[in-house]
Amino acid sequence: MRAAVVGKPIAHSLSPVLHNAGYAAAGLTGWSYTRIECAADELAGLVAGLGPEWAGLSVTMPGKEAALAVAGEVSPVAAAVGAANTLVRRPDGGWYADNTDVAGMVEVLTAAGVARGATVAVLGAGGTARAALAAAARLDAAGVTVLARRAAALAELAPVADAVGVPLTGAAWPAAVGALAGADVVVATVPKGVADPLAGQVRWRPGTVCFDALYDPWPTPLAASAAAAGCRVVSGLDLLLAQALGQFEQFTGVPAPRAAMAAALAAAAG
Repeated sequence: MRAAVVGKPIAHSLSPVLHNAGYAAAGLTGWSYTRIECAADELAGLVAGLGPEWAGLSVTMPGKEAALAVAGEVSPVAAAVGAANTLVRRPDGGWYADNTDVAGMVEVLTAAGVARGATVAVLGAGGTARAALAAAARLDAAGVTVLARRAAALAELAPVADAVGVPLTGAAWPAAVGALAGADVVVATVPKGVADPLAGQVRWRPGTVCFDALYDPWPTPLAASAAAAGCRVVSGLDLLLAQALGQFEQFTGVPAPRAAMAAALAAAAG
């Protein structure tokens, strides 16, 4: 059986390390997991051409919203956020879309000490930002401020916030410095380099939790500036592991060997 992570760019992805280590630890000798470079508009064609040996796909940027369109069935959480990071092959050959980013974010933020009723600032308005809204709702966030470079992207998040039941404030990117300084939790979901100029401008409050969904390179300038100010920092590696566990179990139907997968990820990340 086969599985893969799809996205663009994809060469940096450590998902194969995680899943292949899991297969080895679980004794799934006939399984393999690879990377496939795939833009959002190429996803439908890719999925249509996959044979019956394909059990599932992990979907990363920029295809998380496009993943919904190729699925015959969509989980409630993926439908609510309008994005899926997981495509699972059904016995009838169809595809099921899910979003394990949400549960993964809740896990890593809770482990970092995020309390109920926190205020959250999200940088970016793409598929990962949508999952962040749902995670904030599950953590009973007092409110979420989303900072985006495009007004249209902010408008597209309003129905997501309504669906998951979280108060949402949209703000233009120039307001980022003040919003980050005042938040209990900062979640950065933007591509590599986009948030770098903010690193030297934000006046972090010690005790703020900074979660940067990137992990290559690490630390990002934003995460490094938060750590230097005494903030608790969560990396994209933490989320990568947490969300992969759910994917592994949906793809294979067996419990994920968390310890083996975490050890392999730590070794690969250096």
